[in-house]
Amino acid sequence: MLGSLLRQFVSGLGGIPEAVVQDFKKQRKGIGGRGLQVSGILKMFQAFTATKHMFICVDALDECVPENRMVVLESLRQILQGSPNTRLFLTGRPQVRSEVEKRLDGAATFISIQATEDGVIRYLRDKLRNDTTPEAMSRTLEAEIMKTIPEINSETM
Repeated sequence: MLGSLLRQFVSGLGGIPEAVVQDFKKQRKGIGGRGLQVSGILKMFQAFTATKHMFICVDALDECVPENRMVVLESLRQILQGSPNTRLFLTGRPQVRSEVEKRLDGAATFISIQATEDGVIRYLRDKLRNDTTPEAMSRTLEAEIMKTIPEINSETM
């Protein structure tokens, strides 16, 4: 994930800074010719963000494997510590909140967003109205969807 973030950031620069090219070449000469490791990626982020404003957005953090999530959060914490011009936006289900609080050491503000039954119904109606294969949907199936999914959602809220 961190490599992908770095790639996205570098692509927005309009050119790859020479320091990045040299670090990458050094890593390739190492054992097994592996690409950049976490420490190298963090070093590059901190070099870039020392002078630039950067926003990092990570969606669905809860879908990241727990072991990897710990590495990602710790890495993001280090980026934030060394990069005062960097802001972080994370989304995830409530169960990762305590992990984020612990790993980011108070550098996070939380906003809780919950779906309402009315919102779920409006979303379903919109999706059904814009269905690209309407012939696959019977009125009975549509009615069952409109009844069951809001009920399931209200049980999980």
